[in-house]
Formats: sequence, structure tokens, C-alpha cells
Amino acid sequence: MSVLIELFFTFVKIGVFTFGGGYAMLSIIENICVERKKWITHDEMMNITVIAESTPGPVAINCATFVGYKKGKLAGAFWATLGVTLPSFIIIFAISEFLEGFLEITWIAHAFMGIKIAVGILILDAALKMIRKMSKKPLQAGILIASFAVIMLVNVFNVHLSSILVMMAAAIISVIFYEVDKIRNKEEQT
Repeated sequence: MSVLIELFFTFVKIGVFTFGGGYAMLSIIENICVERKKWITHDEMMNITVIAESTPGPVAINCATFVGYKKGKLAGAFWATLGVTLPSFIIIFAISEFLEGFLEITWIAHAFMGIKIAVGILILDAALKMIRKMSKKPLQAGILIASFAVIMLVNVFNVHLSSILVMMAAAIISVIFYEVDKIRNKEEQT
């Protein structure tokens, strides 16, 4: 029972103090769940980030669900997921109910401009941590560089291309290389 309570309040804290959505939360989730509490490993965090991005639903919620399941099975998944979503629900509900023209309040508008910068830094921090921990094999490095180049070109030239297509291409290339390597290893053994 204490694990479930700890999961819930840990993810409530993450949910309350993280602005900017799932990608901004990744750095905080890794700091708390991997480095401080040691609930999951860095490799598990990398894997769940990839899986969370590839499956329906917000990345942070998928990560919270995974960590909760790892620590407390189905009940842990439930309480971690509730913990990470409840603060946002309460805050948005309160804003919609009580503050008409919330973003038109001058000091709130200025605060959100500062929050945008902090969110960008949190997302960059999560990306840099993942890159540092990534396997340094030529295939992974090539996919990283090619994906980065494609996304940057798409943004610079304002071309509409879904990031899902880039992820699917990276997955297909990885599978093809894996299968070719498997066939090559079989031939060398015979």
C-alpha cells in the first residue's frame, strides 16, 4: 500500500510542477524515477520513451503508467496515471470555471512567455540525456543524424510532414538492418 501512495504523490508532484506537456515531463520523470528513486533504469526509461511515443496517448501518461506498473502492477499503473493527470485536470477545471479571460491577465501572459522558454529547455534536456545514453553504433547514429536533418529541413522549409512518418521510416530501416544482419550471421555460422 505504501508503494501505491508513494507512486501517486510522486506523480502528483510531477504533474503539478511540470508545464509544457509530456516531453517537458520526461526530464523530470527520469530525474525522479531513475536517478533519485531508482524505480527504473536508464535503459528502461529510453525504451518506455520510445514505446510511449509510438503508442496512443500522451507520452508522460504512458511513462507514468509504465513506471507504476513496474512498481505496483495494475494498481500501481492506475495510481501513477491518476497522479500525473489529476493536477492538470484540477488546474484546467479551475481556470475554466473561475477565471474568464485567464490568459488576458497581464502578469499571467508574461509568466507563460517565461514558461515557454523553460519548457523548451526541459525538452532539450530530455533529448540530450537520451542521446548521451543511446548506443553509439553506426546504425543508430546514422538514423539519429538523418532524422534530425529531415525534421530540421521540414521545419526550415515549412513542409508538412508528420513526425510519425520519420519514426516509421527509422523503425523500418532498423528492422531491415536487423534482418540482414541476422541472415549474414546465419551464413557465417554455416
